[in-house]
Amino acid sequence: MGIKNRLIVMNFLQFFIWGAWLITIGGYWFQNRHWTGTEFGVIFSTMGIASLFMPAIAGIIADRWVNAEKLLGIFHIIGAVVLFMLPEVNDPTTFFWVMLLNMIFYMPTISLAITVAYSALNGAGLEVIKHYPPIRVFGTIGFIVAMWTVSLLKIETSAMQFYVASAASLGLGLFSFTLPKCTINKNVVNKTFVESLGLKAFTLFKNSKMALFFIFSMLLGASLQLTNAYGDTFLHDFAKVPEYKDLLTIEYPAIIMSISQMSETLFILAIPFFLMRFGIKKVMLISMFAWVLRFALFGMGNPADALWMIILSNIIYGMAFDFFNISGSLYVETQADSSIRASAQGVFMMMTNGFGAILGSWSSGIIIDNFFKDANGHFEWQGIWLTFAAYSLVVAIMFAILFKHKHNPEAIKQVVH
Repeated sequence: MGIKNRLIVMNFLQFFIWGAWLITIGGYWFQNRHWTGTEFGVIFSTMGIASLFMPAIAGIIADRWVNAEKLLGIFHIIGAVVLFMLPEVNDPTTFFWVMLLNMIFYMPTISLAITVAYSALNGAGLEVIKHYPPIRVFGTIGFIVAMWTVSLLKIETSAMQFYVASAASLGLGLFSFTLPKCTINKNVVNKTFVESLGLKAFTLFKNSKMALFFIFSMLLGASLQLTNAYGDTFLHDFAKVPEYKDLLTIEYPAIIMSISQMSETLFILAIPFFLMRFGIKKVMLISMFAWVLRFALFGMGNPADALWMIILSNIIYGMAFDFFNISGSLYVETQADSSIRASAQGVFMMMTNGFGAILGSWSSGIIIDNFFKDANGHFEWQGIWLTFAAYSLVVAIMFAILFKHKHNPEAIKQVVH
């Protein structure tokens, strides 16, 4: 198997593991275990907690002691064992700790997989900028295939989703040991501990504009967790309404939700044009208003005559996600000094997938449990989604007023091209 095909398999399985449970765990939590929304919010915060420290620690280990491809394999094999254990947990508190352990080993594999891919392409004499994006697309395809697999097998509310993820994790863990060797850089021992952890990049907070940007990155990161946590559960709940229960949308909700990931692959291609034409502030504002529409359309939609609203919401997700995450990382690239660019990207990811994930997960669980459940404990979905839409609208208006930025096409051009 050629190097590009091997990296395609790696990326496919890397995100297949995540896609097998991330969107559907809500159905398992609320319809199988019947635990509370507050507890669920805490569970979803585990990826944020793990993102605060594990990628940096894994990076240090891969730089100094263990080859990245071997560390990738070790982490995925351990993750497979932890995922296999999850269905045996019968207490939400214990479930939190087991899921946190899973995310401690999964979250750093995202950056490790990137490291392995870059190293392998460079070792094969292939241009990373040209060859990596088409390879990375198969990660999103893997996520979509996992969602379809879980949905078609009708295990969206079953513990079987964790066994599927576990099997894929074990497969990737073993496969990782066959990937090209990533050399260990002996010179990194001269770095200080602060430099190794990327803490030098926190000096960017001295710049008020960058500080504002990172704060809004955290607030938008919260929006992403809301849609991941509750989207599939929202569609499952329509099965309780007699006129909706036999519709295909209710039979296979994960397939409907996978439109979001399909849309994501398409909107990536539009980013260079929008950035060059409108600049980072307007593109970020487009993303923020897209989040407003994403939630509002969910709030007004249903699986029958208003199914188009749910589908449109999933299409808009691609714009909301990509225009924020990809454009945000490009903005950081243009603003950070070359000596701390990698660390600056780490700070951006920490604010979105770390603090943002924790904020969105914890707060949404508490708010829903206290304000959006009826006397029978049923979710009041329209109020939930419209509240999320209002939150996103406030963030967008604040960003438009507070964030000052002059569009510089040349700076964007250098990064995009």
